[in-house]
Amino acid sequence: MFVQITKSARKNGKTYRSYLVRESFRTPQGPRSRTVCNITDLPPLTRDLIAASLQGQNLVPTEQCQLDAALDYGGLAVLRDAWSRFHLDELFAGLGTPRQRGLLQAVIFSRLLFPCPKLSLAQTAQGTWLAHACGLDPEESFDEDDIYYAMDQLNGQWVNLEKQLYARAFPQAVRLVLYDLTSVYFEGKGPERLAEYGHSRDHRADRPQIILAVATDTQGLPLHVAVLRGNRNDTQTLQGLLHTLRRRFGITEATFVFDGGMSSRINLEAMDQAGLGYVTRLSAATLQALTAELGLEEQLELGDRQNLLEVTHAGKRYVIAGGPWRQQRDRERRQSRLDKAEAELKRLAARKRKRVDVQKLASQVGRTLQRLKAHKYFTYRVEADGQLHWERKADLIEQEAQQDGWYLLHTNQSVEACPAAQVLGHYKGLLDVEEAFCELKSYLEVRPVHHRRPDRVVNHVRLCFLAYWLSARLGSEWRPRGVKEEVPRILRQLQTIRLGRLQMGQRVHRTLMTQIPKHMNQQLQRLGLAGLFAAPPEL
Repeated sequence: MFVQITKSARKNGKTYRSYLVRESFRTPQGPRSRTVCNITDLPPLTRDLIAASLQGQNLVPTEQCQLDAALDYGGLAVLRDAWSRFHLDELFAGLGTPRQRGLLQAVIFSRLLFPCPKLSLAQTAQGTWLAHACGLDPEESFDEDDIYYAMDQLNGQWVNLEKQLYARAFPQAVRLVLYDLTSVYFEGKGPERLAEYGHSRDHRADRPQIILAVATDTQGLPLHVAVLRGNRNDTQTLQGLLHTLRRRFGITEATFVFDGGMSSRINLEAMDQAGLGYVTRLSAATLQALTAELGLEEQLELGDRQNLLEVTHAGKRYVIAGGPWRQQRDRERRQSRLDKAEAELKRLAARKRKRVDVQKLASQVGRTLQRLKAHKYFTYRVEADGQLHWERKADLIEQEAQQDGWYLLHTNQSVEACPAAQVLGHYKGLLDVEEAFCELKSYLEVRPVHHRRPDRVVNHVRLCFLAYWLSARLGSEWRPRGVKEEVPRILRQLQTIRLGRLQMGQRVHRTLMTQIPKHMNQQLQRLGLAGLFAAPPEL
C-alpha cells in the first residue's frame, strides 16, 4: 500500500490535489491498483505520518526521542588519530597490562585537554570520550591507585621509550639542539633528595622545587627531559646533558644553543674538547667589558641598532645584536626599577622611629634595593640621627643607556660554517622555544605536583613530556598550513564537537555527531582533519 497524490485542473484555473491510499495487486492481465480510502481531508501532518508508515518507517512521538550518552569528542578524536599515526601504541606495547597502557594514555590526553590531579580524573572525564579513545571500558573508574600503579610501569623503561621517540621524530640526525631549564615548585615539602630550595624561575624562592632540563630541536619538538634537584646550579647541568645525548641518541656532531646561565668557562671548554658547536648568550657585564675594549669605529657602530656587529677578541668570536624594540624595553625596565626604588626610599626616609638604629636602617635599605633589582643604580648613607640620603649613579645609568637593546652572543663556530645572521637566528630560535615551553608548561600544568615519591614525581613529569611531544608533533604538522595558534587551545575548542546516541522510544537508533559550526569546519579543512569528522564512530 502507498499514498498517491493526484492533481486535477478545473475550468476556473484552480488545481486540486487528492491524497489516496492505494493498494497494488496482481491479475492475469498484469498488476493493478485500487483505492482503499481518500485521506485528502485529513490534516497535512497526519497524511505525512500515514505515508511514512506505509513506506516502512518506524514512527514514535517526538517526546519519546532523546539524545543518549552525549560526550565531548572532537579534541580526543584528533589525539586518538595522532596516537595511532605516530605508532605510540607500539611504543607502549611492553608496558604493563592493556588497561594500564590505556590509563597512561588517558593521563597524557588529559594533560592537553583538561589537566587535573589523578584523584579527580574520574570526575573530570565524565561526559567525555576519553575512555573510548584509550580503548578502555566506557564505565572505566579511573581509580587513582590504579593510575599510580600504571605510572610505576615507566620505571626502568624510560630510556628505551625516549630512544624510540627520538627515532620516530628524527629519522635523520639532529644538527641543532636547543637547551632550556625551568623550575616547578611544590606546595608542601616534596620528595626527599629531589625537592630543594634554589633559584626559582616561578619567583617562588620560598618553596622547594625541582628543575626540568629539556632539549628540543629548532621547531620545539622535544628530544629529552631530565628531572634534577631543585638546588642544582645551571652550569652543572650542561655536561650531563651532553653525555646523555651522545650516549643515548648518538648525537656527536651538532650545534647546541643555550642561555647565559649555562655558559661557564668549564662548560664551553668541555664542548670545544668534544668537538661540538655552540651558540650562547653572555652577561651584560661581559658585554660592557668587551665594548670598553673596542675601537672607536666599532663603538660608533653600536649606535645603529639595525645591524649586527661581529667582533673577534682574544681569539674568540662574538656577535653583538639588538634592535629598537629591545632598546625601548630595556629603557622602560630600568626606569620602572628606578621609580619603584625611589618610592621605597622616600617611604623609608619618611618613617618615624622611636629609636634610631643606623646599621639596621642601612641594611633594610640595601635589602629593599636588592629586592627591586636597583641596588647598582644608587648610593646611599644613613646619618647618625637616622636621616636617609641617596642619589642616583648618573654615570652608570648613562653608560648602561648607551647599550640599551644590545646583547652579546658567543660561538665557537667559524664564519663560514655559521655567519653572524645565522648565529642570531639560532639564538632567536631558543627564545621562541622558551616562549613556547612556558606557554605549554601552563597548558600542561606540570604543577601542582601531588606525588611524594621521587619516582612518581619523575614519572609525572615524563607523562607531561609525552603530552608535550604529542602536541609538538601536531604543531609541526599544522604550522605549514598557516595555523599558529597553540595546539592545546585548538584541541579544547574541538572538544565542543559532541557525540551522542539517538534513542527513539525503547530502541537506540544510531550514533549522531553534533553539527559542526561553519568557522570550525573551515578550521578543520585548514588542519586537514575534515575527513576525521566525516562520520561518527559507534558508541
